[in-house]
Amino acid sequence: MDASPSPAAAPGPHGHPPVPVFPPAPVPRSAVRRLATPLGVMAAVVAAFGYVGAVDPNQPGHYPVCPLLRFTGLYCPGCGGLRSAHAVAHGDIAAALGSNALAVVGYAIFAVVWVVWMVRASRGLPLRINLPPVYWWGIGAVLLIFAVVRNLPFGSMLAP
Repeated sequence: MDASPSPAAAPGPHGHPPVPVFPPAPVPRSAVRRLATPLGVMAAVVAAFGYVGAVDPNQPGHYPVCPLLRFTGLYCPGCGGLRSAHAVAHGDIAAALGSNALAVVGYAIFAVVWVVWMVRASRGLPLRINLPPVYWWGIGAVLLIFAVVRNLPFGSMLAP
């Protein structure tokens, strides 16, 4: 074994012990920088709703047809989502629920998550959504059940 001291423990050039090297302290981000991403996401959502509000999806030719509906005649969980967004953009919640009730629930969930994101970002905290896998499976099950029920005769009230 070599008995020589390790380079980290060797005295400095003037015989003093070495100064430990620490990584630089993180620079706190400004409030504008912390809020830029959630505000940018909201700007994109407002622009999308503005476009769908201005270009009516109830008139054919403006948007592509759902491939599942086109080839099978079955409604997917998203069918009617553009009509729902159009109705929300015009403040008609009843029509939005009639077009796609699950989408309206999704808009509300997005709004709550976005507010939480803004509050956490303003405090310098990251947004973390750590749902256990059982919740993600539950969300998938709700989407599947919604898609099946809206295509059955007794679920026609969920069809767009």
